[in-house]
Amino acid sequence: MTHTIPSTDLTRPADLQQHDRGTGSVRQRRPVYVDLLPPCNQACPAGENIQAWLAEAQAGRYEAAWRILMRDNPLPAVHGRVCYHPCETGCNRTALDEAVSIHAVERFLGDLALRHNWQVEPDAPPSGRRVLVVGAGPSGLSAAYHLARLGHAVEIREAGPLAGGMLHFGIPAYRLPRAELMAEIRRIEALGVRIVVNHTVENLLAEQQAGGFDAVFVAIGAHLSKRVDIPAREAGKMLDAVSFLREVSSGQAPRLGRRVAVYGGGNTAMDAARTALRLGVDEALIIYRRDRDHMPAHPFEADEALAEGVKINWLRTIRTIEQTRITVEVMAIDDQGYPQPTGQIETLEADALILALGQDSDSDFLKQIPGISFKPDGTVRVDANLMTGAPGIFAGGDMVPGERTVTVATGHGKKAARCIHAFLSGTTRVSPDKHPAIGFDQLRIGYHTVADQIHPPERPPAERHGDFREVVAGLSEAQARFEAGRCFSCGNCFECDGCFGACPEQAIIKLGPGKRYRYEYDRCTGCAVCYEQCPCHAIEMVAESMAPC
Repeated sequence: MTHTIPSTDLTRPADLQQHDRGTGSVRQRRPVYVDLLPPCNQACPAGENIQAWLAEAQAGRYEAAWRILMRDNPLPAVHGRVCYHPCETGCNRTALDEAVSIHAVERFLGDLALRHNWQVEPDAPPSGRRVLVVGAGPSGLSAAYHLARLGHAVEIREAGPLAGGMLHFGIPAYRLPRAELMAEIRRIEALGVRIVVNHTVENLLAEQQAGGFDAVFVAIGAHLSKRVDIPAREAGKMLDAVSFLREVSSGQAPRLGRRVAVYGGGNTAMDAARTALRLGVDEALIIYRRDRDHMPAHPFEADEALAEGVKINWLRTIRTIEQTRITVEVMAIDDQGYPQPTGQIETLEADALILALGQDSDSDFLKQIPGISFKPDGTVRVDANLMTGAPGIFAGGDMVPGERTVTVATGHGKKAARCIHAFLSGTTRVSPDKHPAIGFDQLRIGYHTVADQIHPPERPPAERHGDFREVVAGLSEAQARFEAGRCFSCGNCFECDGCFGACPEQAIIKLGPGKRYRYEYDRCTGCAVCYEQCPCHAIEMVAESMAPC
């Protein structure tokens, strides 16, 4: 019923020329139903079919929406809280008012599933094949989940005391409550995934052979803080941000004193400063060598930190430390966006300094394996299917080159599972071609009214100090359904009946709920009325010479 047409045909002219409309036997173009790629789906690192589950949520079919979501992402309650939602950045609705609050609807569905204890089952019978996953962070959990659904027996070996990786030990509880995290992990275990904690893998090949594993996925994350040489005669208390956040999450928060400085400008730096305030320090300040426009942290992370009272000293770099005195140099941004020293010196006071300058992977145990190679930055080289140079050993998440986010890692896990499944079947996975993408200018949204995004309620900043209760609340059912209803359904038919009602020749046949429509071309005159009124560009006019038979 639907056809994919060349991307060069996906132009929507202001109106069709009269000779393109035609009638009867002189018809020069015919309408065809098409499926295009909406920008939210295109932007999602986990490969979620966002438009599809939003449509189910809009209709109030929440479990159906959740099950579509779970085809791609096993942790929706987690991602609805911590994903930086690039899908919303790409959302075509931003050209009208505001993006659909996709992450908030995802959280609503994830939390609803936990309350109702919805579960998933394997999609295939047991395969008899065993896969070892090293690391129980988002990438390892995702790979294990998808492998289990494909029928394989999976065991995760995790060096830490709890599954979750940086979800548990790197993201503060005020952003990701532990109850929801652990509940979604337990659902993965219910699929049959075995998670062994407090188990550091040192000889991978030996463990693979001893356990009879047919393939391995390594996803150990990046838990080692990068070092920096700062001249210090008698330095005060210095900590790295990863260890600091891990200790706080473990209930072993260190003593910080009254004033804390955090060195760095990423999301981890923001989390460290906000965490310090919750531990009772009088002042938390961030020292960062660039300005706000060039910081790696997401803007809303900085906004939330500033709202809670964190002070940010932009364009400053640390030169020396002597006890509690930190000497910094003022920087200036050059034409290329890089910080340059100005020679202007300032001093700051802090009882403790937390270094948040990035993380590396502890991947030395892989260096003994023939075929595995590393890039200069220490990340592991993998091919297009995430396999290392050692056959049957795959890697993903923060330890391979690429963007380091929870959702990217989750997407790696899904991709790795499918590639491992192909490897175990004796084939190589080939990704299917994607539909052409659709932009805002290809839509007809005249009937849509401006409806601004519903922003989830937040606890007032003054109430956040002293505890780690969640800051952002979830949407109500009515709010979630309203947000889902704001979706344009870009590029894909949502059965609005517009074409059916507009056709003057009754050439459009309804096929029933969920089955869309088809054309009776013997009746169609090519008048293009259906094309011109379709709000989501699910219809294209194609030259008769190019039309499918």
